[in-house]
Amino acid sequence: MKKILNFLFEYNTLSRQQAHDVLVNISTGVYSDAEIASFITVYLMRSITIQELQGFKDALLELALPVDVKQHDVMDIVGTGGDGKNTFNISTLSCFIVAGTGNKVAKHGNYGASSISGSSNVMEQLGYTFKKDSALLNKELDQANICFLHAPLFHPALKKVSDIRKNLGVRTFFNMLGPMVNPAMPAYQLIGVYNLEMARLYNYLLQQGSSAFTIIHSLDGYDEISLTGDTKLITNKGEKIFSAEALGKRMVMPSDIYGGATVQESAELFLKIIKGEGSWAQNAVVLANAAMALHCTGKYKDYETCYQLAVESLESGKAFESLQKLIS
Repeated sequence: MKKILNFLFEYNTLSRQQAHDVLVNISTGVYSDAEIASFITVYLMRSITIQELQGFKDALLELALPVDVKQHDVMDIVGTGGDGKNTFNISTLSCFIVAGTGNKVAKHGNYGASSISGSSNVMEQLGYTFKKDSALLNKELDQANICFLHAPLFHPALKKVSDIRKNLGVRTFFNMLGPMVNPAMPAYQLIGVYNLEMARLYNYLLQQGSSAFTIIHSLDGYDEISLTGDTKLITNKGEKIFSAEALGKRMVMPSDIYGGATVQESAELFLKIIKGEGSWAQNAVVLANAAMALHCTGKYKDYETCYQLAVESLESGKAFESLQKLIS
């Protein structure tokens, strides 16, 4: 690792193969925590290259515990995290609304590293037991239309660095990797990113795959459709900017989507919203993200149709029913 660090400190970048090899070594315990923390810090000081990101992704997927949900065309709604906004669990709630429409979701998530409550924190708080057996995950998809994949169970490297990331408390390149390494290999992906540079990197990498994707970035820095301002959308067909009114019928204030100060508060807020008891603003943000995920599938004629399906899922209780079935 010393040789690699000196190489990087001299403003060099890793090739795809070199990046792959470093991540394999991290996963297999070759390096100490101090060496890993030093390596991570390099990418807090400079931008990651496409070659490096591809190499890291290659290694994580190569080492991942496989998941077989091939009889289902699954979707994932996931943000990179690390936007520092401390919103409630918008993408996870959106997953349950999508599940409530009858579409299948394989949500890939983790504990919060730079936020108070990641998707794994809130799911665990709500009583969900993490699983890695494909038969059990398929049973969840059949019964609840959704399964949850706790990333460290499937990725040795993510498990290895979880404490280091938590202690650092800032976003790292592992935030960038999470949405790209869902072991269920979703057919559809709605991915939120925290800046436009990351949006362009994702666009380049996702264009090489077979999944239908939509990348979202709120121009005021959120890694989701926040409705606090305009949102940039990137698909394999191009880029567009949409107003909050076009996506969610109204603008909201940052304070409207605050996520709470503890995991327990986040879980209580999660339950309140999924039961249909959220504020107008909270509901609007979740519905907009769920609608865009549905639109990403190409199954529906327009965004408005998707929005109304999301509204029906939430207001009818079908989204909450999916949650109940999953955690029962």
